[in-house]
Amino acid sequence: MSFGNAFLTALQALRLNGMRSLLTALGIIIGIASVIVMVAIGNGARQSVEEQIERLGSSMLTVFPSTRSSRGQSTGRYMPFSERIMNSVAEQLPDVVGVTGDISSQVTLVSADTDWATTARGVNATYPLVRNHDVADGDFFTPEDVASGKRYAVIGSTIQREVFGEISAVGASIRINNVPFEVIGVMEATGESFRGRDSDDVILAPLKTVRDRLAGNWRPVPDRIDSMYILFRKDADIEIAQSDLEEVLRYEREIKPGQSDNFRVLSFASFVQARNETSQTFSYLLAAAAGISLIVGGIGIMNIMLVSVTERTREIGLRMAIGARRGDIMTQFLIEAVVLCTIGGIIGLALGLGGAWAVTSMADWEVLIEPSLVVIAIATSLTVGVVFGFFPARQAAQLNPIEALRYE
Repeated sequence: MSFGNAFLTALQALRLNGMRSLLTALGIIIGIASVIVMVAIGNGARQSVEEQIERLGSSMLTVFPSTRSSRGQSTGRYMPFSERIMNSVAEQLPDVVGVTGDISSQVTLVSADTDWATTARGVNATYPLVRNHDVADGDFFTPEDVASGKRYAVIGSTIQREVFGEISAVGASIRINNVPFEVIGVMEATGESFRGRDSDDVILAPLKTVRDRLAGNWRPVPDRIDSMYILFRKDADIEIAQSDLEEVLRYEREIKPGQSDNFRVLSFASFVQARNETSQTFSYLLAAAAGISLIVGGIGIMNIMLVSVTERTREIGLRMAIGARRGDIMTQFLIEAVVLCTIGGIIGLALGLGGAWAVTSMADWEVLIEPSLVVIAIATSLTVGVVFGFFPARQAAQLNPIEALRYE
């Protein structure tokens, strides 16, 4: 029997028991659909993490002041940073590309007859470089603007959309907590932050302006800043850079040996890596569920194929009596199993692609569908068909022709 004849015979056998074939392939369908959705979500999560690393910078460190602890108990001595310390860090660390301070305050923006509650952040002119966040429209303020305390504002894309609509905000006059500002630029959209907040619902203004006009001065540290963002060269060893940074900060903040730090240094690379590991764990769980579905589907196919061998015992005996070899019988039943799994794989592929699209539309999760998914689905289906179809096909091929003809 040629391969073509065996293939046609397999299709005919499956067609004669259409409903049973469909139910048998249900496990494969569910398994393949799960694999497609799992891979699409995993790829989307990986791409999202890579984009975040690219945007935030794997070579950036963030520093926050904290209360110094003694034997696990907070002493309550909170001391913010100062611009002097920030400048000292920039001077003493050789691999620093740029540093920006950050001080924030909850404010109300008023433009014409629109009020908008948002966050005003005072930063340095190096902010776009350090945070890898460019201006989409207009300009960013200069170091001279920061030093002189210009009342310039660069707004996020959310404020542009919600307050100004389709009209460009550049050049507009606004009031922030009743203090007049001029909008000189609009930042590019960045989406949600790691904490799920809208990163584009923000006003960026010169550091000195926000501290003096909006956030208020703090007498112990007149030039205070709430945090620092430090960008190092891409080829710098970030762990060594972090160690050097901590050493400089301990010296500048007069922390004696044995005392705990009153600051925290965070690495975006480590944070993103932790999130990536969480996404991988989720992908592994989905893969395990998909694998179980494929195994269950494969066992179901093997069971039905064994039933089919029993039902067609006389047919097998007749084929052998007129010259069919054991290899022909084995090939025929193996092809039936593979064809059944392949049909289930194609249906599962269609459902998986539809499920991935549904996840994107309904759950607003980022998914990435690659052409290799089609190859994965078909290859998985063929593998399941061969593995779980081999035993029934071997059973059929080993039947005794005389006993098979006598079978009732």
